[in-house]
Amino acid sequence: MFTWKQRMVLAIVPPLVAGLVRALGATLRYRDVCAPGTIAGQLIPGPGIFSFWHCGTLICAHRFRDMGVAILISSSFDGELIARIVERLGFVAVRGSSSRGGATALRALQQAYTDGRKCAFTADGPRGPARVAKPGPVHLAELTTAPWIGAYHAEPSRAWYLKSWDRFAIPKPFTTVTVGWAAHVGADLQLLQRAMEEAVALASPSHTGSAEGHQ
Repeated sequence: MFTWKQRMVLAIVPPLVAGLVRALGATLRYRDVCAPGTIAGQLIPGPGIFSFWHCGTLICAHRFRDMGVAILISSSFDGELIARIVERLGFVAVRGSSSRGGATALRALQQAYTDGRKCAFTADGPRGPARVAKPGPVHLAELTTAPWIGAYHAEPSRAWYLKSWDRFAIPKPFTTVTVGWAAHVGADLQLLQRAMEEAVALASPSHTGSAEGHQ
């Protein structure tokens, strides 16, 4: 049960934050940079498993809005707050933890995958360490026998960075966001870590690979 103050927060904050995300996101321009033989994840039909770093959560919440993507969110109060925000942005919130009660959460994601949804993980989890991949996506790939895991990273050209464990990024208005898409990998944690690092490199301003622009 939530306290009276928590219920007030849950009633007021989600619509406000979701509205701000949509308003800020409307000013952004996106460009996809893909590894050879890979295409941007939103263009791939059918189900899929994707990973991104926690620092890019806000950007990804806008970029992949209204696509029915299933995401794993903790069962805490903070998780409830986040779940209500992302549901207003067109995501499907699956409650649970990849560590505590992980089997139940993974089964729910397995059902989402079976239903044809894309499933997305913050690869470094809700608390880090930053940019160190955790095994949640690998476990789901093993459970679903998915043929691959996709890794991507969203890098804004201009942003404010919070003094948090992940250096959470808030893109400045009218910024270009480069989304790097690494080559798909199998269900192996070391391969996923390398793919995430490749995605960061592809999204880097110094990368000169081919890109496709999108609003």
